[in-house]
Amino acid sequence: MPPPCPATSPTARNWSRSSVSILTSRSFPSGAEGGDHPVRMRRVMRGVSWTQQGHSDVAKIALFNAVFFATYLTLACCSGPRRHFPWNLILLTIFTLSMAYLTGMLSSYYNTTSVLLCLSITALVCLSVTVFSFQTKFDFTSCQGVLFVLLMTLFFSGLILAILLPFQYVPWLHAVYAVLGAGVFTLFLAFDTQLLMGSRRHSLSPEEYIFGALNIYLDIIYIFTFFLQLFGTNRE
Repeated sequence: MPPPCPATSPTARNWSRSSVSILTSRSFPSGAEGGDHPVRMRRVMRGVSWTQQGHSDVAKIALFNAVFFATYLTLACCSGPRRHFPWNLILLTIFTLSMAYLTGMLSSYYNTTSVLLCLSITALVCLSVTVFSFQTKFDFTSCQGVLFVLLMTLFFSGLILAILLPFQYVPWLHAVYAVLGAGVFTLFLAFDTQLLMGSRRHSLSPEEYIFGALNIYLDIIYIFTFFLQLFGTNRE
């Protein structure tokens, strides 16, 4: 699953409306003096440029989402490419680059300070969970059923929010969803860490190190994006 969408910022929410208003209200002088015509034409060209840039961004996001899903499904479902060098490293590199681009696009909606803050929180949480997973006697790999229920709860909550978003943006609902998402993927990070290190009820074989690294990488990315939704400050 791709990274979640950020809380709708004023800039992102009004982007289409602003582009249309620029193109419609600034296209013709409409009773203005002749000297204003070059200024108005520059505004029209600026609006067209913004619209083209927006379409370009949508196309890039769609492309990288397609690459993300294709490489993830290949690595997750096909044992051949996943276990054989160099195809496993090539696919993992492509997957990492596509995920990095999507995460960067998501982070661009927030100011730099909040992104760095969320990055620091994510690093501390992941480090703490990793150390705890190595030290604790509790076996997270035996809790697959509980994790599945939590994941389905998160999925349907996100689906409901996606349906409600066009009608009304409810900040506290998105905050609850972000807290739930960060908690669920923190548990998944502990689960995948113990799955990779072995000596538990369930473990990965040594041939599946790419699959283990893939899961841990996704857990960290999702924890970061949920923290970004929770603590991030939108760009003005």
